[in-house]
Amino acid sequence: MDKAIFAGGCFWCMEPPFEKLPGVIAVISGYIGGTKENPTYQEVSAGITGHAEAVEITYDPAQVSYADLLEVFWRNIDPTDGGGQFVDRGSQYRSAIFYLDEEQRRLAEESKARLARSGTFSKPIVTQIVPASTFYPAEAYHQDYYKENPVRYQFYRYGSGRDRFLDKVWGKDR
Repeated sequence: MDKAIFAGGCFWCMEPPFEKLPGVIAVISGYIGGTKENPTYQEVSAGITGHAEAVEITYDPAQVSYADLLEVFWRNIDPTDGGGQFVDRGSQYRSAIFYLDEEQRRLAEESKARLARSGTFSKPIVTQIVPASTFYPAEAYHQDYYKENPVRYQFYRYGSGRDRFLDKVWGKDR
């Protein structure tokens, strides 16, 4: 099994697209990229720790590749927004790829360059590609939030503007 870590704004919205992929074993919401050990949701959401909300994906590379995961990642964020994602503002909601080895870094850089060349976006791709630091799982009530609280999740998701944006950019290709 391998791992991948992506930040794409609200971690609740980043779990479902990865969990539905064959070969993905687990998707854990959590925090990465900050300075405080064992941060809490209240600290991270207040923007005082430097962490980003992120998902850690455990996957079987014989069934799904890291390159495939990158494609899913790009199709679920706005990579041109450096101030957060959709209604969630601040560095704690930034988009980032946290690579775990040199191969992941190379593949992430290549996919970012390919996306930039594609002309899909008229603005520059600002998603960070940075080395992974310690990943801290979020509190239990954040895990599988979309399954445990489907009505609240759908209300949040619709209100965030994420789906309208993704549908406009990717249409049926997402």
